[in-house]
Amino acid sequence: MRIVSLLPSATEILFALGFDHEIVGVSHECDFPLQVRTKRIVIQSRIPHGISPAEIDSLVREYVLRGESLYAVDADSLQELSPDLIVTQDLCHVCAASPDDLATALARFEKRPEVLSLNPLTLGDVWRDILWIGEATCRGHEAEALLKKIGTQLGKLEGQLRGISARPRVAFLEWLQPFYVGGHWVPEMIALAGGEDVFGTPGTPSFRIGLNDVVNAAPDILIIAPCGYGAEQAYDEYRTLKFPEEWNAIPAVRQGRVYALEANSYTSRPGPRLVTGIEALTKLFHPAVEVRQVAERAVLPITNAAGIARPADSARAAAV
Repeated sequence: MRIVSLLPSATEILFALGFDHEIVGVSHECDFPLQVRTKRIVIQSRIPHGISPAEIDSLVREYVLRGESLYAVDADSLQELSPDLIVTQDLCHVCAASPDDLATALARFEKRPEVLSLNPLTLGDVWRDILWIGEATCRGHEAEALLKKIGTQLGKLEGQLRGISARPRVAFLEWLQPFYVGGHWVPEMIALAGGEDVFGTPGTPSFRIGLNDVVNAAPDILIIAPCGYGAEQAYDEYRTLKFPEEWNAIPAVRQGRVYALEANSYTSRPGPRLVTGIEALTKLFHPAVEVRQVAERAVLPITNAAGIARPADSARAAAV
């Protein structure tokens, strides 16, 4: 079977199911695991490199209003690769090519490949999609084994959190210029990690809020995790922002509980590593709970108004 994945999360799922050699094409955003770098890129972003987050937001809004895609499908490469299966999505056209763009590219095919379009809104949907991909690729047993492993990890976390009654109030920002809060599966992740999301509702899209909304919500913990960013990118962008004095009165800021999280690996992509993201959040919310280690610098403490950062051992897990 020859497979093209136009979605980073699907690429991760496919590799987890053992399709190291069958994957022949990927999107420009597929970067995990490392073997993906040997695959041919068949989709590119129309958003220019090097522009600011505010400019990105403006361009995205313009494309959406015009009903245009943010991505260009390389129809020639796609036809040359001659895939049997293409995995894409119809959830967020900011994250991948739209079905219409793919349909246009496939119009020239004499024998069209099977197209599997994912649309996860909740964690349950993410786990369902793993089974769905397993079924479409005749790797059902491998998909079930992967889900069993995920269930074991979540069960262990649930057991450790069972005796903890205090749940910190959490604000999760998935974009900073302007502010957007995490949606879809992110509020569930926060709940499973022993926190209370002050903005998001499970299964609903991300939405825009104002700075005063964050101030008035007075979260105990503030997570900075712009969609598609690494932790250091998130850290750097937050530190460049200018905040009014009332921002420093937010409990999370005042107590030094503001963290940059690697969203690109652990929260943005609806795939197997969401479990690692839940574990990372658990360590931030409840430092005494034992969890698996996450990659070094996947979570970074951001200094508070007084310039004091929390100790690294309580805010960031060690390297794997």
